[in-house]
Amino acid sequence: MFSLVSWLPALPGLAWGWALLDALLQGESPRGWHGDGLGTSWGTPVTRCCLFPTGLVGACAVSVLCSLLKVYLYMQCLNSPKRQAEKEAIQAQRWVLEPLHVVVLTGVLALVGSRVAALVVLEFSLRAVSTVLSLGKGAHSSQLYLLCQYSLGCGVSCSLSFLLEGAPHGTCNLVLAAGLAGLLATYARRLAHHVCTLYELHSRARYCGVCILLLAAGHGIPRLLRNALAVTFAVADLAAVALINRDFLSTAEAVRFWMPLTICYTLLVIYMQEELRHSTGGWPVYQTVLVRMGGLFILLLTVGRWTDVLHVLVSLLGELWCLLCTGVMLEACRQQ
Repeated sequence: MFSLVSWLPALPGLAWGWALLDALLQGESPRGWHGDGLGTSWGTPVTRCCLFPTGLVGACAVSVLCSLLKVYLYMQCLNSPKRQAEKEAIQAQRWVLEPLHVVVLTGVLALVGSRVAALVVLEFSLRAVSTVLSLGKGAHSSQLYLLCQYSLGCGVSCSLSFLLEGAPHGTCNLVLAAGLAGLLATYARRLAHHVCTLYELHSRARYCGVCILLLAAGHGIPRLLRNALAVTFAVADLAAVALINRDFLSTAEAVRFWMPLTICYTLLVIYMQEELRHSTGGWPVYQTVLVRMGGLFILLLTVGRWTDVLHVLVSLLGELWCLLCTGVMLEACRQQ
């Protein structure tokens, strides 16, 4: 198997450090280390799906989503004389906050355990299906794209963890995925900055090829995001179910977990749909986050572990952070 250690010279003083880095990138524990302080044999799988590399890929996926949605919303506001205030608000966003958003989200995803991350993915998938069905055929909700930020990060992390579990060249695959995700997020962020700065001028003068392309095909961004998210969450749902079920030793134990979870999620989805249908401001978005995480918190108090309860609190911070960083776009989506 490909390993970082195999590329290094024989330096005894650095061998254990590089072995530790290699093991953590592959989601394994090195010999003599474990989360509870006890020694373990080499290669014991760490029961965490969102270590740093997968967390970074998930955060970059969220960054790409936000950048493309910012491009779309800015173009929509520019074409509507009544939405100039929203256009100026999108332009006035501080660009230095976007790298900070990625860094904080990477840290949050790296702390969240596999069980809670999988539960977040499944909950959003159920909520998204309910929302799409209630909107009707051919309709879409731009707000839903922003509400899925944290769930998307968890979904990408779960998928990578599941697909690369036990795979050969796991370290190389993770490093390559993180590098490509970072490159894609950087170019998407540059595109959003270019559009918010020069699109209005270039679209009138027919000067820039990128702006001309967006002028002709920019209306297809929601369809592109919808298709990409559908594929991502389809894979993430399969990975989430597999990650949760591997902790059960018997069918009866699995039923005792899935039965209350299904009932809890169904009631939560019904409640949130009613709340959003009758809401007129932005506060219900934050209220539904508190209700969702509160329901998951109570559920895991009865059928989960104490570490799951702590990971729910971390997930709550991640959800609120994503919504706070995109508050301007949330308001634009609500007005739309």
